[in-house]
Amino acid sequence: MTRYRFVQLAVLVLVTAGLAGGAWLFLFQPVSVQVVETERDVSIQVFGLGTVEARVVSRVGFEVAGTLIELHADYGDRIARGTLLARLDSREQKARVAQAKAVVAQAESAIRQATATIERAQANLTQKAQANKRRRELVEGGGVSIEASQDAQAAHDMARADLAQAQSAVEVARANLEQAKAQAAFEETRLAKYALYAPYDAIVISRNRELGSMLAPGEQLFALVDPKTVWVLAYIDEAKAGRISVGQRAEVTLRSLADRRFSGRVARIDIESDRVNEERRVYVRCDECPAEFHLGEQAEVVITVSALAEARLVPQIAVSGMEGRNGVVWTVEDGHLAQRAVKFGQRTLDDRLEIVDGLPPGAEIIVRPHAGLRTGRAVTVNRPGERP
Repeated sequence: MTRYRFVQLAVLVLVTAGLAGGAWLFLFQPVSVQVVETERDVSIQVFGLGTVEARVVSRVGFEVAGTLIELHADYGDRIARGTLLARLDSREQKARVAQAKAVVAQAESAIRQATATIERAQANLTQKAQANKRRRELVEGGGVSIEASQDAQAAHDMARADLAQAQSAVEVARANLEQAKAQAAFEETRLAKYALYAPYDAIVISRNRELGSMLAPGEQLFALVDPKTVWVLAYIDEAKAGRISVGQRAEVTLRSLADRRFSGRVARIDIESDRVNEERRVYVRCDECPAEFHLGEQAEVVITVSALAEARLVPQIAVSGMEGRNGVVWTVEDGHLAQRAVKFGQRTLDDRLEIVDGLPPGAEIIVRPHAGLRTGRAVTVNRPGERP
């Protein structure tokens, strides 16, 4: 019995010693930690999802009604400015143009006739004026009666009135000619609207009607896009968009070309944000966009808003008590653990925070806090390239 109790006591002593040793190792042996290294030339970036769009997209059609009789472009065609796209049946309008030109010719003939009338009236007035002068001279010498002189004066006055009337007729004829020319120009202009031309170098992205279709004025026939104006519309969280400005560098990744990155720059920032999603609309234009593009394709955009010449960055998961730009981190100070309330500055795209205030000189920040950390405990620091 005594021997059995002795064995029990020995086992108890061994267990107690083991537990005490384990507790000592857990509580007092230096713990191994990894600390933040100072980094240089750190890019601060923001991320957003968006779609491929174009600044210039035109939905074109005829300004007049008519039957579609010619089609010279189709979906996917690349067309130059001034290229004929389509034509309407214009026979009736051509007849109106011919009629208007005939009216112009009539008006020009009327002017020539009125001008001839002026010349005749002018000659008649000259003849009547001479006759009237002779009669007045003869009346003074008693050669003719006063009645004959009065008749000559009346004939002179009538000739003067005829000339004035002829001159007025010329003015009316000229006005009629101007009106006829204006009407002819109107009909010519309207005739030109029966043909549809490309307003700029473009790509046809849709064609809505077939030959023989009746089109109403303003009805869309083609949708055109200017390939030089293709850009990416990105939606950026307002909380991260404050430092974005026009001209900043950006990278675009298209969903269909996920293994490629296209460099670009911020071209425009909308004044109005999305009120529902609380996002800012930012437009990025590629420096070298792919030759083929697809409007509406999803794209990822990363914009570089600033760069830090030198910074110590701590992962957000290593921060406790995060409130705004303040939080608490574990530090190594003189070989022992401590906790410090620090202030943060910029945030990187991978959720690391720049520490700008709160660290005493010589303090180092622990990257991955784990169980067993307590204030004052001794530590050993593992640095990249060193064996633990």
